[in-house]
Amino acid sequence: MSTETTAPASQLPGYITSAVPNPKDKRAPWYKNTAPTYAGIFLWFVFWQDAAKAGAPGGTLARGVGVALVSLVISALVCHFLFYLVPGLLGMKTGLPLYIVGTSTFGAQGGFLMPGFLMGVLQFGWVGVNVYFSSLALSAVIPLKAEIIMILWGALAAFVGLKGIQYVAKVATYLPIIPLVVLIWLTAKTIGNVGTFKPDALIAAQKLVTPGAPAALTTMGVLAAMLTYVVGFFATAGAAGVDFGLNSRDEKDVSMGGLVGIALAIVVTAGLSLLIVAGAYGTLTGGITAAVNTKLSLSSFELIPTILGPDASKWVMFLLAIAAFPPVCFSAFIAANSFKTTLPNVNPFISVGIGTAVSVILAVTHVVASAIGVFVIIGASFGPICGAMMVDYLLNGKKWSGPRAGFNPAGWIAWAAGFVVGILPNLHVDVPAAPVLAFIVGAVLYFLCAKMGLQSAIVPIPASQAQPGK
Repeated sequence: MSTETTAPASQLPGYITSAVPNPKDKRAPWYKNTAPTYAGIFLWFVFWQDAAKAGAPGGTLARGVGVALVSLVISALVCHFLFYLVPGLLGMKTGLPLYIVGTSTFGAQGGFLMPGFLMGVLQFGWVGVNVYFSSLALSAVIPLKAEIIMILWGALAAFVGLKGIQYVAKVATYLPIIPLVVLIWLTAKTIGNVGTFKPDALIAAQKLVTPGAPAALTTMGVLAAMLTYVVGFFATAGAAGVDFGLNSRDEKDVSMGGLVGIALAIVVTAGLSLLIVAGAYGTLTGGITAAVNTKLSLSSFELIPTILGPDASKWVMFLLAIAAFPPVCFSAFIAANSFKTTLPNVNPFISVGIGTAVSVILAVTHVVASAIGVFVIIGASFGPICGAMMVDYLLNGKKWSGPRAGFNPAGWIAWAAGFVVGILPNLHVDVPAAPVLAFIVGAVLYFLCAKMGLQSAIVPIPASQAQPGK
């Protein structure tokens, strides 16, 4: 129990005092909301396509399929237990959204920017990634240059995100079936060669194709690379677990929603992607791999033409792009909601329009071509947020303390240090599992700052908010 001093309730801004907890009669079982929604995120082909990539010969398959799969399972459990569970429990216990719950960690004024505004800004990173990869897939069927499709795709996504998200939500229930069917189909075509996959042969072939390539990853290197990839992708969705949790009835809903919708979905989608790549290179002499020996791509998406043939592949890739439309609309929708809250005097068409324009520029200029690089930035941004929130929750007896006055120093110090550590790989500094390390730094520093008295005073909240679900 906290023995801290409190500050006058008058210090609370209107966006906090006006928030109403989601009542329990408006909540639903985990299999109706949390699990299917999260699973849909991981079925997005941009997530699973590069599970075998790692910037080194052999990628995450350098030590064999078994090591890659074990590393994937560990990464999936890290996402559930470290990045999602506490935010989910906070949402369930309070019935309040992330931008309110985050005020206990970053302050009533600070929470306005972190994680509220930051969540909106980073959504445009996702829009850029989606626009880039989807447009490349669409250009195989639509007779337009990929860059033109990027402009149209981004503009349409922004408009639907602002005005027509309810219609996309109806279609999004069924579209995730497409990538699941594609994964199963590709796995069926390649599974026969997985048993003969030899990582040393793939590593040797890639070194011949790319002279001067770095050394293949060690076992721990594979684990670090997998953590960077999976956790970096998931970090913002982990913090958003607060918004999923407020729709959960109890702790079981929170736990099962994460175990099935996050951990299991990660293992299934990225695991099948690993098997597809391993099967494609099950032999480097003939078979379905003969046509790819010059490029030796480790992307399961890029291997689709080789596995299915050029005619079928262009339509499969087209359908995967169509299935990716709801996620890009939801990213624009989340950004719009964030900006409406944090920038209430700015027309959302202007704020979202500017953000979308930046996203399209990032796509057209190929800045987001490396999805892993984007994942590192997102992991660096939200890793320390999740770490600080977890420690704040535990220090307060596994409950929400309520908002803190102003800008809570402990939260901002923890985030700043964690972000610096997490972003180092993008500055060409080798930091293994950077998003996870950013989480650890954020958690440790928040704990130390709290013990040093660097937390601002708790501000009492209205009685109606103190009784969530009533």
